[in-house]
Amino acid sequence: MRVFSVSGAQVQAGLALPEQLPEHGYVWIACSREAFQAELGVIQSTLEKLTGQTLVDLHVSDLLNAQLPSRFDYSSHYDLMVFRRLAQRPDSMASNAGNGLTLQNGKRSGPPVLHRIDTSPVGFAVFDRVLLSVHPADCAVREAYASRLLASTQAHDAADPRSTGARGVPHSPADMMLRIVSHMVDGYLDLRRELSRQLDHWQAELLHPRTRFNRWDALLHARMALHQLEALCDDQHTAMQSWTESLDSWRVAESNTAQREHELLKIRSRDVLEHIDRVVQHVRRLEHNTETAVQMHFNVQGNRTNDIMRTLTALTAIFLPLNLIAGIFGMNFEFIPWLHQAWAFWWTLGSMVTIALVMGLVFWRKRYLARTGD
Repeated sequence: MRVFSVSGAQVQAGLALPEQLPEHGYVWIACSREAFQAELGVIQSTLEKLTGQTLVDLHVSDLLNAQLPSRFDYSSHYDLMVFRRLAQRPDSMASNAGNGLTLQNGKRSGPPVLHRIDTSPVGFAVFDRVLLSVHPADCAVREAYASRLLASTQAHDAADPRSTGARGVPHSPADMMLRIVSHMVDGYLDLRRELSRQLDHWQAELLHPRTRFNRWDALLHARMALHQLEALCDDQHTAMQSWTESLDSWRVAESNTAQREHELLKIRSRDVLEHIDRVVQHVRRLEHNTETAVQMHFNVQGNRTNDIMRTLTALTAIFLPLNLIAGIFGMNFEFIPWLHQAWAFWWTLGSMVTIALVMGLVFWRKRYLARTGD
C-alpha cells in the first residue's frame, strides 16, 4: 500500500494511512487487491475519518472482483470507476488471473505480442478529497504513475515550465483518476506498432505463393483475442461516457478556479474517450486486415489451382491426337497402310512431333501455358 498526500504542487509519499487530510489538497491511497481485502476494516475506518463516509458493500465487492468488466457507478458521496487496463505486461509476470485474453486450456492466445497484454481491472473510488485505487498485484501502472507524480513535483521545485498542464500535479482526485486511466489506455496504444508488425508478417506468409501457411490455430486465436479486445474497449468507452455525463450533474462553485477545473475534467474525459476510440479503430482495422488477408489467401490458392488445371488441360489436349495416331497404328489388323514401309515410322513420328509443336505454340499464344508471375 502506498499513500500520497497532495497539497498544491507538493507531493509526499508514505506507507501509513493518514490521520487527517492536508489543509489544501487531497490524499491518494493506492493498494493492491490483496492488501485491500486484508486491511478492509482499517481502510474503511480511514475513509470515514477523512471523508465521513465509507464504501458501500456492493462497491467493495466490485473492487475485489478480478473478473469485473469496465463499469461506472456512483453514490451521493463518491464515484466508482472500474477500468480494465490495456497495458503491456512484463514478461516476468507469470500470473494472469482475471485476464480476458486467456484461453480455456490456460495458454495465452494469438501472436506473441498479445501474450503480454494484461487486462486485469483497476478500481477507483473518487471522493471530493480522497482517491482510493485498487490495483492488481505488482501493478506496473501504479508504479509508473507514482514515479511520474513524484517527478512532476521535482520538476516544479526546479521551476521547470513543463511541469504545468498535463505533466503537472493533478488538482483533484477526479483529475488524478482520469490521468491514470489515460496512462493505461496509452499503454495499449504503444503496442500498435508491434502488433501490426506481427500481423503484417502473417499476411505476407498468407499471400506468398511459395509458402505453405500452417498456423491457422494461431491466426484464429489472434482473431479471437482482437474480438475480446474490442469488447473490452466497448466496456471502457461505456464506463467513461457515463463518467463524462455525470460531470454535468456536479455542483460547481461560482469561482473562476472551480469552473476552470471542472472544464478541464470534461476536456480530459473527452481526451480519454478519444484515445479509447483510437484503440477500437486500430483493433477493428487489424481484424479487417486479417480477414482480408485470409480471403486473399484462398483467392490466391484458387487462382493457383485454376492455373494448374489449365496447364494440365492444355497438355492433355496436346497429347490427345498423339494418342489417337498411336492407337490407330496399334490396331491388330493384317493390312494397315505404311505397315511394311521402312520410312513409315519416321514419317509418323515426325507428324506426331509437328502436331505437338503446333498445338503447343497455339496454346502458348493463347497463354494457356504461360507462366504466372510470383
